[in-house]
Amino acid sequence: MRFSLVLCTVGRIAEVGRMMGSLAAQTLRDFEVIVVDQNEDARLAHVMEQYRERMNVRVIRSAPGLSRARNTGLPHCAGEILGFPDDDCWYPPHLLETVSRNFDARPDIGFLTGRWQYADGRDAFGRWPARGRYVSVDHVWTRAISFTIFLRRQAAERIGPFDEQLGVGAGTPWGAGEETDYLLRALECGIRGWHDPACIVYHPDPVPTVNERTLARALSYGRGTGYVLRKHASSPRMILRALGRPLAGAALAAAMLRWPLARQRLLVLKGRWVGLTHRPHSGD
Repeated sequence: MRFSLVLCTVGRIAEVGRMMGSLAAQTLRDFEVIVVDQNEDARLAHVMEQYRERMNVRVIRSAPGLSRARNTGLPHCAGEILGFPDDDCWYPPHLLETVSRNFDARPDIGFLTGRWQYADGRDAFGRWPARGRYVSVDHVWTRAISFTIFLRRQAAERIGPFDEQLGVGAGTPWGAGEETDYLLRALECGIRGWHDPACIVYHPDPVPTVNERTLARALSYGRGTGYVLRKHASSPRMILRALGRPLAGAALAAAMLRWPLARQRLLVLKGRWVGLTHRPHSGD
């Protein structure tokens, strides 16, 4: 088996169907899909039945939490290369083939990161590198989104499980940062990574408008980032940059009289500060 794709899902149906349809259209067919279902009902049964005869699909159950669900799925993987698609992303037809070629061409790498685009072809986070490059600690913070990450199974075994204190649904204040933590641990283990901007994954904008839900998300995700900065004893330069960016963004939004956006960026800043200054107790 070339690929094992651990697809964790809760609450969505149509988006899961879109992702499964994009997998059915892949030019490379040597893969399995481990669907980690965190729903309390059987809402995905019809979607899974549509694709069981078109690809290798297994459905397992997990307790809530994205990191917990990925850890539940990892022992079921038989593939040489692992991926972690979101349930609302989708792959262009040649993605797995392009990822596979990258790993064949670079036996020294343990993981690969790709590029996030919206459905209309715009790059998320502005401009991405025009050429491939080895991944540094800086790149992990800005160019490694979980649904664009692929890694050799041997690398995953060296890194160990995802930190279940981190991520959506963890039941902790730390609502994001699990993939950043994971790849920082990879680099600390001496595992090399490569970024290829030709490996594109599509994903909708998670914050199309600023409302109470996205404001709560900004605070939670900010806290997760701060937690990871503290956990990995990040340099003063990196900490200043992590705090300076949302502060500058808030100032710019305020200057443009975009008050909801300014508030959102201040909540990101607040969350990062909380995560950085949190004094862990036993079990944190």
